[in-house]
Amino acid sequence: MNSLKQVILVRKDLELSKGKLASQVSHASVEAVLKSHKDDIVKWRNQGMKKTVLRVESLEDLHKFKTAAEDVGLVVALITDAGRTEIEPGTTTCLAIGPADEKKIDAVTGTLKLL
Repeated sequence: MNSLKQVILVRKDLELSKGKLASQVSHASVEAVLKSHKDDIVKWRNQGMKKTVLRVESLEDLHKFKTAAEDVGLVVALITDAGRTEIEPGTTTCLAIGPADEKKIDAVTGTLKLL
């Protein structure tokens, strides 16, 4: 059986507070799951819903990984903040990829470091 996981990429340059970071990562995770195929969601849940939060340096990097993930058919969710608290409205904060086959995700994000 293929092992599934989800990764969430967070922009390091924004220097979000812990609370804001947690909120944005949660938004990304949920949005990607809502876009995913039901069978993948069920399998991922049964495997323990593995998630990894990784860092990228900039908005440009976030878009680069979004394109790479889409190019290999992975589900993605790009999160743009409403700007009600810490950051300007319309600021793109993070990107979730998957849940999907761990090897397929690692082929796109395997060079990134943990947040």
